[in-house]
Amino acid sequence: MMKCAVILLLTSCFTWSSAIYTPNRAASKKLKFLLEPPVYPEVAGRRGDNVTLPCILRSKPSHYKIKWTKLQPEHVGPENIIMISNAHAFKPYGNLGQRASLRKAHTMDASLQLRHLELEDGGTYRCELVNGIEDESVDITLRIEGVVFPYQSKNGRYRFTFREAKEACAEQDGILATYSQLYRAWTEGLDWCNAGWLLDGTVHYPIIHPRPVCGGELLPGIRSYGPKDKDHDKFDAFCFTSQNSGSVFYISGSFSFEQAVRACRRVAAELALVGHLYAAWRFRNYDQCDGGWLRDGSVRFPISNPRERCGGIPEAGVRSFGFPNKTTHLYGAYCYR
Repeated sequence: MMKCAVILLLTSCFTWSSAIYTPNRAASKKLKFLLEPPVYPEVAGRRGDNVTLPCILRSKPSHYKIKWTKLQPEHVGPENIIMISNAHAFKPYGNLGQRASLRKAHTMDASLQLRHLELEDGGTYRCELVNGIEDESVDITLRIEGVVFPYQSKNGRYRFTFREAKEACAEQDGILATYSQLYRAWTEGLDWCNAGWLLDGTVHYPIIHPRPVCGGELLPGIRSYGPKDKDHDKFDAFCFTSQNSGSVFYISGSFSFEQAVRACRRVAAELALVGHLYAAWRFRNYDQCDGGWLRDGSVRFPISNPRERCGGIPEAGVRSFGFPNKTTHLYGAYCYR
């Protein structure tokens, strides 16, 4: 199966920018009312953060409205309006609108403030000045800072349809990753031989060190199987999560799964999710050289400081013992509260 994969190589055609301004107009047309700001090369935030997406007017027409929208991937689907504002009123729309406001730091400021970022908030946003004659806009991409983690069913490899993969990520405090998030994770060291669903319904896997069982004759890169049948084809999942408001801690012991559940409850906590453990490893450099039960029945441990007697792998990461028999009395517990 691996020999059929298509490889996407890191070449000059690949560029990475976490947040870039993209004018929505022909290159020859100059903006008259909106300022294309060169100040922020990137706007990024973690889940729970507040961010500002800049949009500054250079001049004002006599009558106008400011409309902020979030663009759908590939600009497919209905327009997702966040808010519309004029000199007298501000009207929010949808979930994003309830967390949005205009900064109004000065009379020419139409920048959008977003509160309490969520995992799904990443994407491209458009600030549009509408006056019915010379409408114009600028786009900016917001990146949610987080971590991509591969996730496999307790029943084994390649058991998720697309819908099941989405549900599996949600159950582990995550969402399906985008291609950009997987690509960034690959540049940061993610090397994984099993193919997984992404948010757009395509299937990929990232390889840094080619080896015989992972299409060894191909160069490093993001291997792709392209779009697949979302209802019938089955693969693993690449999930994405970010920081959270709780904390993960380890309770030492030789517990069965049920004993680990009770151990966490005794300290007013619950077994951590896989996403909780990855977020603690990524954002808090959590390092614990002991296998512990998680809520999905898997046993894992986070290593930020690789050493020979903690898995023997030179790269940092979250190690997994898979899904042992739940009656096994060998592991501690990773709790979350």
